[in-house]
Amino acid sequence: MTTNLLGPADTLLPEEPDVLASIANTGLDAADVVVAHPASPLAWALLSNNAYNAEKMIESYAFARVGYHRGLDALRKAGWKGHGPVPWSHAPNRGVLRAFYALQRAADAIGEEDEVERLGALLAESDPTAAAAIEAEHPEH
Repeated sequence: MTTNLLGPADTLLPEEPDVLASIANTGLDAADVVVAHPASPLAWALLSNNAYNAEKMIESYAFARVGYHRGLDALRKAGWKGHGPVPWSHAPNRGVLRAFYALQRAADAIGEEDEVERLGALLAESDPTAAAAIEAEHPEH
């Protein structure tokens, strides 16, 4: 193993197989996934997406805000010190990055410009490819 002398090491979150299984169960609504896995930033990001797609921007913002905080909790538990890479290429990190993206998008929808800029910087620092990857998966989002 090599040591990164130029900055903080990548933060790599653990897998969430139970969350992914709940999401894959097409009979479950995103709210059901959140109830089953309230600590999952991915579950909250999905709930935020659903609200955003239904043009419920306040709800989208609120759900994304919870996902953002759950994401920060998960990152800190994994050793993150408030900055540094959270690579999109590590699939378990994607829930946190999606929560950051969802909050940025919802903040933009309600005119919270300072939040949009701050989250843009956080996403870019975490992984500069994350926002484009999320947008490429769902261009309508």
